[in-house]
Amino acid sequence: MTILIVICTMLLVCISTLALLLVYDRRADRAEWQRLAALQPADPARFDPEMVADLPEPARRYFMFVIQPGTPLLPVSEIDMTGKFSLGSKQAPAYRPMAARQILSVPEGFVWAMRTRKGMPVSGSDSAFWTRFRIFGLIPVGRLGDNADHRRSAFGRYVAEAVIWSPAALLPGPGVSWETVDDSTARVTVRRDALSQAVDVTLDHEGRPGVVSFQRWSDANPDRIHRFQPFGANLSDFREVEGYRLAFHVEAGNMFGTDDYFPFFIADVTEIRLPRGVP
Repeated sequence: MTILIVICTMLLVCISTLALLLVYDRRADRAEWQRLAALQPADPARFDPEMVADLPEPARRYFMFVIQPGTPLLPVSEIDMTGKFSLGSKQAPAYRPMAARQILSVPEGFVWAMRTRKGMPVSGSDSAFWTRFRIFGLIPVGRLGDNADHRRSAFGRYVAEAVIWSPAALLPGPGVSWETVDDSTARVTVRRDALSQAVDVTLDHEGRPGVVSFQRWSDANPDRIHRFQPFGANLSDFREVEGYRLAFHVEAGNMFGTDDYFPFFIADVTEIRLPRGVP
């Protein structure tokens, strides 16, 4: 009987600790989401083609496609999505249906909160500061972050996603520059403190972005060593959102452009919101 009491007590302590950790993490998610949302300007400027007149031609073409003249420049986006997320490899992707929501505020950060919809329940969040995932809503299976490698990798991700879903954040200005790669490709470089990330966007003749690619700092390789390696996404299903033309279907993965590429992230956007700032 004494052993049973000890075991039950230990289980109770363990469950209570995990529950408290979950509460802490969810509060952190909400606090970071609110911090990023508060960065939306209350009285935004409006897009004028003169703002991009001095950019290289492919970059001008990109902005003229994704932002209509007169559109309020709202750099903070909220994205709801469904789709598939791979928990495996190219040989055995183990895709799981997922639903997620995200806030994106470049160069400050992002929060992506996801849950699988079938099979073993996996849920958690990514941000500029952490990666935290659980099974059954309680048991941690991945808890990373709070180091230079994570911040560098995350920075690459959310700069690239700004090209897809938050173009107003990438207009030329302090910390943002554009250059030509070729007639159909523009390169944006975003700098924030010690971080710098270049992202290539490949366009059609209208300026519609079809491919976003970059060298991402990542340990998603057999050696589990952080290094630069190709990452990219194919974009499609463009729709208008409050004066912006944005991709509603995205397929992305590591080793983009090589034989090892497979899209571990396949997303169908259900809604994009551009929350208004508070005066």
